[in-house]
Amino acid sequence: MSDDVGARLRALRTFRGISQRELAKRCGVTHSSLSLIEQGKVSPSVSSLKKILDAIPMSVGDFFTMDLENRNQVFFGADELTDVGTGDVIYKLVGANRESRALSFMVETYPAGSDTGREMIAHQGEEAGVVLEGEIEITIGAQTRTLAPGEAYYFNTNIPHRFRNPGKSACRLVSCATPAKTF
Repeated sequence: MSDDVGARLRALRTFRGISQRELAKRCGVTHSSLSLIEQGKVSPSVSSLKKILDAIPMSVGDFFTMDLENRNQVFFGADELTDVGTGDVIYKLVGANRESRALSFMVETYPAGSDTGREMIAHQGEEAGVVLEGEIEITIGAQTRTLAPGEAYYFNTNIPHRFRNPGKSACRLVSCATPAKTF
């Protein structure tokens, strides 16, 4: 049990961005005692644990019921991004397998001359992005603009829109859209 308490306390303290010394100072426990608790070498009394948790702040009940295991993948290698693009356009979706995904975050690649299609697209939500390299022509309703690296966009996706790469080299951009699209 002391290992569990120590690991939970270290995880909570780290998550909250509090150093061991800072937490020890806040709760009036010595730094060495706190270190021994986190290492699982000492088991704190209920009153000592409450004193430490009050300095965070968190209740003892919440401390023992908090979910320390992240059930969803957090980090992704380049080869783990799912390509959900169509035609020549590549959409590398981050977190495609996450349960209850609330947004679509993608690295998009438009080869020279490619586009999202002749027809404008529209759907509920919002989208934002920034061009990393190359250029992209974006039409949103009656507005059209060609964006270069470092330039960005943000719009309501219920307005018909279209993306096209008029350049001679590939365009890469990162984008985020809500709500999450199902591909």
